Amino acid sequence: MRKIKVAHIVTLLELGGAQQNTLFTVANLNREKYEVILICGQGAFLDEEAKKIPNLTLYFLENLVRPIHPIKDLVALFQIKKILSAEKPEIVHTHSSKAGILGRIAAYWAGAPHILHSIHGFGFNPYQKLFVRNLFIFLEKWMAKISEKLIAVTKENIETGLQLEIGRRDQYCLIRSGVDIQKILSNNSACNPAQLRKSLNLSSDSKIILNVAPFKIQKDPLSFVRLAVLVRKKMPECRFLMVGDGDLRVETESLIQSLQLNDSVKILGWRRDIPELLAISDLFALTSLWEGLPRAAVEALIVGKPVIAFAVDGLKELIQDGKNGFLFPPGTLDSMGEKIVQVLKNETLRKTLSENASQSIDSSFDIHQMVRDQENLYATLAQ
Repeated sequence: MRKIKVAHIVTLLELGGAQQNTLFTVANLNREKYEVILICGQGAFLDEEAKKIPNLTLYFLENLVRPIHPIKDLVALFQIKKILSAEKPEIVHTHSSKAGILGRIAAYWAGAPHILHSIHGFGFNPYQKLFVRNLFIFLEKWMAKISEKLIAVTKENIETGLQLEIGRRDQYCLIRSGVDIQKILSNNSACNPAQLRKSLNLSSDSKIILNVAPFKIQKDPLSFVRLAVLVRKKMPECRFLMVGDGDLRVETESLIQSLQLNDSVKILGWRRDIPELLAISDLFALTSLWEGLPRAAVEALIVGKPVIAFAVDGLKELIQDGKNGFLFPPGTLDSMGEKIVQVLKNETLRKTLSENASQSIDSSFDIHQMVRDQENLYATLAQ
C-alpha cells in the first residue's frame, strides 16, 4: 500500500494543548498508511519527548521562534521551504500562528498538493492594538487562500473566521483538540489524595482551586492571583494552585508577595500529573482573556470538577452556565470570586455541578478520535 507522506509544522513544542496534541498526532498516525515528518523550533519543553517518537522524521530549526523577528522569520521560511522541497510531502499540516504563516507560504512555494492549518485559537485578539489585530486578520485571510482545509477545534472559531471573511465555510471542518479520556480517569482515580496534599504542604481541610495555564497575557495569571485575594477574604482556608510557567512568572511571583499570599497561592511550575492534582481540587478556575479549546478545562470536566471561567471562545462551548460551571464577562473578578465562595460553601450545589461536569464531555473530545478524524481527512484529500 502506498504511504501518504504528511509533514506537521509547529512553532515550538511548549507544554500547551496545541503542542501536546500535535505530538500525539505525529506519534500515533498509522505508520502502515502514513510517513510522518515534524518541523518545529528548538529549545522547548517537549523537545526530548519528540526525539523519542519512533518512525518520525524530525527537523529542529533554531530560527523558528515565537516572537516576530524579521531576519529569523525569513531564514526559517527558506529552511522550511528547502525541507519540504526535498521531502515532497503530499500533505502539509501547520499549527500555531507563526508556523501557520511561514509553513503555509513555504508549502505553497514548494508545491505541496494539500495544505491544511489547525486553528487552536486565532493569533489575533480583542486586546491587541488595532493595527496589529488588523494585520493578523489580513494575514489569516491571505493564508486561507492557499489552504485547502482549515481545521477548527471549536465552532466559535469557525464562526469568528467566517464573520471576518477568513476562508469559506466549505474550507472549515471541526476536529476537537482531544485528551486521553480513559488515561485521565484512570490516573485521577489512582491518586492518593492524602499523600499528594502532604507533598504540596496542603492541610486536609483546605479547599483547593486549581489553575493550569502558561504564564502569558492570554491566560492572565495576575487576575487569578487577584481572584485569590477576593476568595480568601471570605474563606481563609482556600488554597490556590497554579500549574505553568512563562514570561509573566516573575511578575506573578511579585504580585503574590506584595499581596502577602505566599501561604495561599502556590506556583507549581510545569507538571504532567494534572489528573492527580484535579483529584485533590474542589474546582477549576481560568482567567483566560481569549482561548481556543483549553485542554485543562476539558480534563477538569471529565473528572467531575466544576469550571469557573471568563466567557470566551471555546469555553462557551464547554461550560453550560449554572450546570457544569459558571461563566463571567472577562475582568469581572468580584462576581467570579463570589461564585467560587458560593460553590465551595454549598455542598449540594457543588455535588450537582460535579455530576453534570462528569457527563458533559463526549467521545468527540477523545484524543484517539481526534487522530482518527485527521487520518480520515488526510485519506479523503489524498484520494
